[in-house]
Amino acid sequence: MTAPQTPAPTATLPAPAAIQQLHHYAYKARDAEETRHFYEDILGLPLYHIIQSDYVPSTGEYCPYTHFFFRLQDGSFIAFFDLGDDVKPEPSPNTPLWVNHIAFRVNTVQELEDTKARLQAHGVEVLGVTDHHIFKSIYFFDPNGIRLELAAQVANEEQMAKDSTVAHGRLNEWTARKEQWRKERAEGKVAAPLKPQQNDRPEFARG
Repeated sequence: MTAPQTPAPTATLPAPAAIQQLHHYAYKARDAEETRHFYEDILGLPLYHIIQSDYVPSTGEYCPYTHFFFRLQDGSFIAFFDLGDDVKPEPSPNTPLWVNHIAFRVNTVQELEDTKARLQAHGVEVLGVTDHHIFKSIYFFDPNGIRLELAAQVANEEQMAKDSTVAHGRLNEWTARKEQWRKERAEGKVAAPLKPQQNDRPEFARG
């Protein structure tokens, strides 16, 4: 058994790659044509690329698949694997359904309204338009049970830049409070999840 290697000093490492944009998200699909109809015919994302194989290149394991990609306006993709088993992906058992989702950006709130009407005409249940202050959104599920969001930015660049100046401080405060919460939980003093130090959405508070 080999001993774990000591990480190299950060100063000696090459700089991180300049990540330009999202290349793709990939998820399991129950059925390729069902998924194509939803993303291409309803949402308007063109089917752009398909990869098919019996073996997984990254692991070498045997698992026949059809891997297919839909292109967004910026050149990024959302992609899926049809494994030929006709089974939907299962949600995480310890995570609420609203947490894990993909958010796509659109240009205007009117486009949110128009897409909502289009989805509902195809029998898709839609939540929203929801006001998040810096953007507005609608929410819905694709045929594979994946939660999707369309978001239209309403905050200007000045407001977003201002928010960025306090983001690290707010996260550091949360982290410090969480460390204390972990200590108290280990001592049996608390059982409830940790609440954030402030409520940015007071309009949804109850009680």
